[in-house]
Amino acid sequence: MLKFIFLLLLTVSVSGQELSSEKEAIKSVLFRQLEDWNNGNIGAYMEGYWQSDSLTFVGGKNVTYGWKNTLEKYQKAYPDKEKMGKLSFEIVSLEILPGGYAYMIGKWAIERGESPVSGSFTLLWKKFSSGWLIVSDHSS
Repeated sequence: MLKFIFLLLLTVSVSGQELSSEKEAIKSVLFRQLEDWNNGNIGAYMEGYWQSDSLTFVGGKNVTYGWKNTLEKYQKAYPDKEKMGKLSFEIVSLEILPGGYAYMIGKWAIERGESPVSGSFTLLWKKFSSGWLIVSDHSS
């Protein structure tokens, strides 16, 4: 019986370590995006998104489908480094879900002179063979 309890505790502990590792991998992608944004590189920032026509981005009253369309939306809204400003994130929660998915809620803010903007986001992540990518983004 004691052996069983020890094995159960060991299994839970390893699973906890695996979850922690997955969360760190996701955070790594997000904070790499942050660095890319703050360097004025939207193309590199977009590498954190799934390059698929099935990517969804919800912002304001609009839904944008597809990686290319999302990239174009960002390029139009933020045509230069000055408009991009300095981005910051706050992760409110991050949950690993079954089937290789994760769900993140957070806050974002862009400082840019006299016109700062901020809001919240909900991201659905999927683990691919190449790593974690955002497959759906709802930012407001």
